[in-house]
Amino acid sequence: MQQKFYKYQGTGNDFVMIDNRLQTFDKNNTKLIAQLCDRRFGIGADGLILLENHVDYDFKMVYYNADGNESTMCGNGGRCLVAFAKQLEVIKDRAVFEAIDGLHHATIENDIVRLQMQDVTSVNTFNDHVFLDTGSPHHVQFEDAINDFDIKTKGATIRYGSPYNEEGSNVNFVKKIDDATFRLRTYERGVENETLSCGTGATAVAIAMYSLKETNHKTINLKVEGGALQVVFDEENGAYKNVWLIGPANYVFEGHI
Repeated sequence: MQQKFYKYQGTGNDFVMIDNRLQTFDKNNTKLIAQLCDRRFGIGADGLILLENHVDYDFKMVYYNADGNESTMCGNGGRCLVAFAKQLEVIKDRAVFEAIDGLHHATIENDIVRLQMQDVTSVNTFNDHVFLDTGSPHHVQFEDAINDFDIKTKGATIRYGSPYNEEGSNVNFVKKIDDATFRLRTYERGVENETLSCGTGATAVAIAMYSLKETNHKTINLKVEGGALQVVFDEENGAYKNVWLIGPANYVFEGHI
């Protein structure tokens, strides 16, 4: 059986996109999904995303990690899916869609996608890190030697360690560049390696830096391995609302496998 696919990337975070509005894709075949995401024996991607019909909204997002398992929200994946929906003419320049963490609003103009993320009502601060959920769980900590250290080894140690254990957490290492700009590298669970960008991670870092008073800006620039993202938000009494993840989402290629 042939499968039509599309490939998209958002600041280097890349995804296999499949139009599943006719429900023809076997969503329970984790081995197939992992094979499609494999960079040597498949198409190659950080994750696979299905675009499906929704009875009330523009479409539904179903996201799988590269290991084949359905996962929590993916911010860059959501932005890429909006661009994909525009290519399919499901939308024009704005969208409302449902993901695993609820409804999302988005706009697209000249390949720049603005995606509204979920509100964040709690930021947990510890001695050496911050933990928060931005649709996916994120551990955030500072790392001065951010260019040189072994992120796969260090990230895995934290991801599988206490208190995260088997469920795990994404792990973000951050270096402050200036009052409104931060550099970050992210180890993603499910990929079990560093990715060139993580949208929910960038969102988590922006909010964590504001919570730690490392910045008083509510428009934060994030330098990731694959480019640049921006996060804007409102804050009131420790709650973060109107959170938007902004950056490019680009079509790469399409084919059959």
